[in-house]
Amino acid sequence: MARILIAEDEPDIRELVAFTLRFAGHEVIATSNGEEALNQAFEVIPDIILMDVRMPRMTGYDACRAMKADPTLKDIPVVFLSAKGQDSEIQTGLDAGAEEYLLKPFAPDQLTERVKAILGKFGK
Repeated sequence: MARILIAEDEPDIRELVAFTLRFAGHEVIATSNGEEALNQAFEVIPDIILMDVRMPRMTGYDACRAMKADPTLKDIPVVFLSAKGQDSEIQTGLDAGAEEYLLKPFAPDQLTERVKAILGKFGK
């Protein structure tokens, strides 16, 4: 299946997302902030990146902008996972280069379906 990079600062959520995606057959690399995610993205070149918006050291928005500015990472779809559902937050995420913005909480099957759909859209 796909190689998925996750950036989520809340350990319980990070573990739930990782478990859900591993159970669906994906390889998962989990990080706890945007800076780690950016560094790991260069090392593992994931098929898709799932990131929280508000994280220490580097926000998801900043990490996404940095990824989209780099030729090696720019074509990897980024999906934000956030409880911040205001239109301005969603627009900021999309403007940063995200493919999609999923609102927490979400059901595990909803997450796996969205990931599958986005990977399919990108031919992965």
